Amino acid sequence: MPDDIPIFTPDMTFEDRRKIWIQVSPNLDDTGFDALMAENKARQADVPELGGEAPDFELDILDRDRGRTGERLRLSSLRGKPVGLFFGSYT
Repeated sequence: MPDDIPIFTPDMTFEDRRKIWIQVSPNLDDTGFDALMAENKARQADVPELGGEAPDFELDILDRDRGRTGERLRLSSLRGKPVGLFFGSYT
């Protein structure tokens, strides 16, 4: 990776950020960047609004050893109860 890549700052314009992304991303040119941005924008249409209702989903229930129990839990079954969702890797 080149040493002359500027650091992202909050006051950077979109065009400045675009140039950096293209510079540091292998196999990403102007066309590829535009396609990536269009794909990301399309996905944003499915993101719930802040404070809005979460989409319903179903998860496997795991045992203490993180093995599947065969049971499933649907978010909607917890309606009216406090629910905390934690995303990430704990490895």
